[in-house]
Amino acid sequence: MTSSGDVIALSGTIVADGEREYGRAWVRDGRLTLGEPGSSPTAEVTISGWVLPGLVDMHCHLGLGPDGAVDEASTLAQAAADLAAGTLLVRDAGSPIDSRWLQHAPARTPSRASGSAAQPPASAEGSRPRVDAPELIRAGHHLARPKRYLRHYATELDDVADLPAAMAEQARFGDGWVKIVGDWIDRARGADSDLEPLWPADVVTAGIAAAHDAGARVTVHTFATETIDPLLDAGVDCLEHGTGLTPVQIERAAAAGVAVVPTMLQIDRFEAIAAQGEAKYPRYAARMRAMYARRYAQVRDLHDAGVRLFLGTDAGGTIGHGRIADEAAELVRAGLPVAAVVAAASWLARDYLGRPGIADGAPADVVVYPADPREDIAVLAHPSAVIRAGHLLRR
Repeated sequence: MTSSGDVIALSGTIVADGEREYGRAWVRDGRLTLGEPGSSPTAEVTISGWVLPGLVDMHCHLGLGPDGAVDEASTLAQAAADLAAGTLLVRDAGSPIDSRWLQHAPARTPSRASGSAAQPPASAEGSRPRVDAPELIRAGHHLARPKRYLRHYATELDDVADLPAAMAEQARFGDGWVKIVGDWIDRARGADSDLEPLWPADVVTAGIAAAHDAGARVTVHTFATETIDPLLDAGVDCLEHGTGLTPVQIERAAAAGVAVVPTMLQIDRFEAIAAQGEAKYPRYAARMRAMYARRYAQVRDLHDAGVRLFLGTDAGGTIGHGRIADEAAELVRAGLPVAAVVAAASWLARDYLGRPGIADGAPADVVVYPADPREDIAVLAHPSAVIRAGHLLRR
């Protein structure tokens, strides 16, 4: 691993975005310089290949395991897996832990052998970014209702009327995003149980307005069709999964600029989920199977309508970290153009989140590949170098 004072020379094809490419770039003091450096470097590491802005996992859960929150050592292991895959920016779409400590370098290097945890800084001002974790944009804690989501994952509200105040609170706690659970199975209905919205439409409208007033955007977990129209009416910013979107709703989302994160790896589990619940909840199982069967057509419809699509692995819980290339491959398998998927995983996602990609003076968060992933999506699974905040992590 290089120190912040070392210089890395990058050559080959430096892909800033869909229009701008460069033949050479330099990393110095954790920042990028395009073209020749201003002065002769005292030391160099030279890397050649196809250089892209660090990949973005738009739906990821650092600090979450199958049974809820995990400890800091496990969280760092999750972060390491994401880094190794080239994921250098994560929008954490809800976490049961307070993960702010992941955003800044610890005062001292933690001992992996002893399991000692990194200490959060007294103040984030002037602190250095961690190089053992992706840059993290937090959506705070999931908001759900008791027995209407996975146990130990979310902050649960007994009274639906508390949602707007809770969303305003999470807006202040997070980094410009709030995540709510829009629908889930209501098991209390027995054999008639199915996916149902968790919140009345007027409460959703008030909640989204409260988050917007606090300066945050809102994203919503939703599988069901019935949940979508009230969210669109209320001005939701982003939808997670979106398996229930109808053609009319897709057109509405496209017109309003609402983004969708399809989470294909998660949807791939729907058949198994249906089989597990079929005996007790046949209506629910049938719906999950139907959404599974048309998962590829659904994401093609979203793309063809011009909906902004981003990649999210839904890592954490039951899906392992470091699988951004698998998510990309699923989107290509569905019929999306390879170049469009790579763009959505990199510079387009960074722009959507307000984070720089490859530009003069930008943080040096880049991934190097031995071939052009825009031509072959399989290349995305084999980065030849990963540079996080100017530090060479993998080569």
